[in-house]
Amino acid sequence: MRADLFLTKMTSMCERSTEKGSMWVTMKRSSMKCQARLKKMASKGEPVEYRCLVCATDGKRNISTLGAVI
Repeated sequence: MRADLFLTKMTSMCERSTEKGSMWVTMKRSSMKCQARLKKMASKGEPVEYRCLVCATDGKRNISTLGAVI
């Protein structure tokens, strides 16, 4: 999902949860590659580019987006 669309949906999710409920936002580093591929890249000395995976949920809806390269 594009970042601007993600922020729009997250804003509406936040507005819905202010009246009733909760909302969680999580971020984690992600290379978007499997462990075997990461090990192969590390053994060859290739740099691994990590992106920031941002997820938001209100318990009913889940949205996520990939951020910039870390």
